[in-house]
Amino acid sequence: MIQIKRVYEKPEDEDGIRILVDRLWPRGLTKEKASIDIWLKDIAPSTELRKWFGHDPEKWNEFKKRYLAELNENKKSVAMLKEQLTNGVVTLIFGAKDEEHNEALVLKELFSR
Repeated sequence: MIQIKRVYEKPEDEDGIRILVDRLWPRGLTKEKASIDIWLKDIAPSTELRKWFGHDPEKWNEFKKRYLAELNENKKSVAMLKEQLTNGVVTLIFGAKDEEHNEALVLKELFSR
């Protein structure tokens, strides 16, 4: 089972393995407070794609398309995430304020197929 959660939300036991899927560490949080089990920064969108997107909802569909293309070339990180999904509940953690347009949603959709 895959869940998604913003890094600034309180960690809970039901989160299972908490995997940060951002390339940058979230501002203002210590590792203890974020309660991250794995930081898979290489699965995050490239810096170029992240900057191009800028969480602009108008660019969402194109962002998803480009990000999925990046993931297709990023077999090592994708395999690492797939492996974690065999261990039970996984919560993909992200830092973006926009809860409707972020990489965690793309990853959840991809791995829930």
